[in-house]
Amino acid sequence: MARMKPTARVTARTSAKSTRETTRETTTKSPDSGTWGGISSAAVEKATGRGWPVWFREFDRAGAAKLSHKAIAQLAHERFAVPPWWSQMVTVVYEQARGLRKKHQTAEGYSVSGTRTIAAPAREVWRAFEDKKLRARWIPGTRWTVTTATEPKSMRILWNDDTSRVDVMLYAKGAGRTMLSVQHRKIGTEKEAKRQKAWWSNRLDALKTLLEDS
Repeated sequence: MARMKPTARVTARTSAKSTRETTRETTTKSPDSGTWGGISSAAVEKATGRGWPVWFREFDRAGAAKLSHKAIAQLAHERFAVPPWWSQMVTVVYEQARGLRKKHQTAEGYSVSGTRTIAAPAREVWRAFEDKKLRARWIPGTRWTVTTATEPKSMRILWNDDTSRVDVMLYAKGAGRTMLSVQHRKIGTEKEAKRQKAWWSNRLDALKTLLEDS
């Protein structure tokens, strides 16, 4: 049998290496994995029982790309037994992931969100929102009106522009740790949504530092 020439062997090895690297990249950098809408796949799985890759697959199978926003949210709520707030969240993220709407755009304007896992009990995180003096230490110069609240799990807030809304969700993770999710919705413009996204990221970092260093 003819021996492979050195050049051919190098080409074959290079090709095999390239194939392995391409396969590895495709596996680890799937566009459906990671963080969407400021919420990690692990966080959405904890809250809904499914990570982002599973949600996108389930919605695709159900033909959600051809459905209205309301119909997709209803699908998430009724077929998959997801609470209303999370039904809206996974619907918006799916629509953004599949190019059905602009980043941060929802059926009611623009929406941004962020999550943090904080080394503090849920009641302490709750108090940082509820107590005005404590709140001023990490989110100064703001005013809001709490419309509904369930201590220490959730809070619905009318923001200081009297139009947009903020939803606060807390999930105890055991051993004095809490996952905090904040969604600011009904924002009027894409530009303002981008500004609020950066602002909330900065403020949630400040809250995490305040509670973990105190």
